[in-house]
Amino acid sequence: MKQSRDDIRNIAIIAHVDHGKTTLVDELLKQSGVFRANQEVAERVMDSNDIERERGITILSKNTAVYYKDTKINIIDTPGHADFGGEVERVLKMVDGVVLVVDAFEGAMPQTKFVLMKALDLDLPVIVCINKIDRPEARPDEVIDEVLELFMDLDASDEQLDCPFVYASAKEGFAVLNLDDERKDMVPLFETILDYIPAPTGDPDLGTQVLISTIDYNEYVGRIGIGKVDNGSLRINQEVAVVNHHEPDKLKKVRINKLYEFDGLEKVDVEEARIGSIVAVSGIADIHIGDTICNPDDPKPIPFQKISEPTISMNFIVNDSPLAGQEGKYVTSRHIRDRLFKELNTDVSLRVEETDSPDAYKVSGRGELHLSVLIENMRREGFEFAVSKAEVLYHTDENGKKLEPMERAYVDVPDEFTGAVIEKLSQRKGELQNMTPITGGYTRIEFLIPARGLIGYRGEFMTDTKGNGIINTIFEGYAPYKGDIAYRKQGSLIAFESGESVTYGLFSAQDRGTLFIGPGERVYAGMVIGSSSRAEDIELNVCKKKHLTNTRSSSADEALTLVPPKVLSLEQALDFIDTDELLEVTPESLRIRKRILDPTLRKRANFNKK
Repeated sequence: MKQSRDDIRNIAIIAHVDHGKTTLVDELLKQSGVFRANQEVAERVMDSNDIERERGITILSKNTAVYYKDTKINIIDTPGHADFGGEVERVLKMVDGVVLVVDAFEGAMPQTKFVLMKALDLDLPVIVCINKIDRPEARPDEVIDEVLELFMDLDASDEQLDCPFVYASAKEGFAVLNLDDERKDMVPLFETILDYIPAPTGDPDLGTQVLISTIDYNEYVGRIGIGKVDNGSLRINQEVAVVNHHEPDKLKKVRINKLYEFDGLEKVDVEEARIGSIVAVSGIADIHIGDTICNPDDPKPIPFQKISEPTISMNFIVNDSPLAGQEGKYVTSRHIRDRLFKELNTDVSLRVEETDSPDAYKVSGRGELHLSVLIENMRREGFEFAVSKAEVLYHTDENGKKLEPMERAYVDVPDEFTGAVIEKLSQRKGELQNMTPITGGYTRIEFLIPARGLIGYRGEFMTDTKGNGIINTIFEGYAPYKGDIAYRKQGSLIAFESGESVTYGLFSAQDRGTLFIGPGERVYAGMVIGSSSRAEDIELNVCKKKHLTNTRSSSADEALTLVPPKVLSLEQALDFIDTDELLEVTPESLRIRKRILDPTLRKRANFNKK
């Protein structure tokens, strides 16, 4: 018979990127007494990875638990970016309700819609938390109307529409039920969670059932499966079977060696876990997301939605440039292969495939951000390799027609830039769907655009809107191929010979376009040193020194003034490269180069292509 466990609540915190989820979790941890009074706590303590901290984004969902009164509240902090949407879909299977965080100024955004749709599909009760009400431009009343409209657009039931609203400032550490209430602490939010989120239910007398919804990885113990005990209980040394809803033939018998529950930021060893508990299990070597740990006498898998397919791919290639192996620690094909396959332990939206060449691997992910985070992580770990331009993954329908992934793009731009943005997105095969004015002299434009039309667009978008635009995208589905898109209007400036760049050579080169390098940098023949002001590639000698004659001294060089080079970030470099170019990635440098370095062979290849 089903019973509920009143001493537990399981919730996920969901929101659009940058609306304050992780800061809110920080505050709940602090106010529940997880940290000692004198303990120093880093901001956004849940974003444990360096890249998460620098970019201010959450990439992997994180589990934590706090106690309020006598109730244990298991909290899962989820990512907001569409590229990491696979994480959100899965963790919602572990919880009995969600806290939807919405920025009191920005209001309901595309990812808000995506995460809310997933929660409503699973019939989860929703608490809406209007965050950042301390912002001077906050408009909480209008935002509530926007959120209710969103609920209606998503066909929410009457019970779901009747959800509680809490106003908060995670940064200031308070939550209130009415805007006029005294602002002192997070108690109103804690109380709302206890009152509104149902306790987990299950049948303690049935056989064990635990659905693995997330995978963690640890160098010492290997893969760690995290999931909720749906029925029965789980004990140390218990014999269990591992089965999977999508793989009917899978049946593996194992013994539970280690069992943990979450307490604050720690994993705590436990002997037994009962229904409703969120547990971590280690010691099962090839446990996967979607597996069910259950009773070997009556193995019943729990149904589970398939993980979203990747839409974009790029090749990771062993670096073979003239400067190869000088800056990286791990440079061989075996190093790169092992690292990519290790990433599959924790990232389920990623695919890694061998190619015809032993030195190249095809890596597919959910978007450019997804893959650029992997590249940045590998670079920091000491890897050196090259990557190709991102390409979308096409499908074919039953009639053999080519289908391509489509994205719905929501663009918020100051009114004076709307024309430029609409023109650029239309050139990239985007179709304008909607256009509405929003407060503060901004317009929100909605486009349906092929995923490949957005590759390399973000840098251009920032230039066109003078850094004031915001673009958000969400995967829409596959549609018939929309025709060819011209990616880049400018050609590349290419170094003609190897050596060190000098001021004299760069001075004559800067009239031809925008340089990416300054003086004193090592270059090699075939390396891209800038973007040309014309459509075709131009080869230049930037190592050329001025000849000394009896009428001039070499110190006259110092009078030459160079325009500061445009130093590209990883994302900008990935955006810039064309299909015949590669990005050489090392722990110290990012260099763009032609695939074929030899100018004669390159010209021949271009001629044959035509």
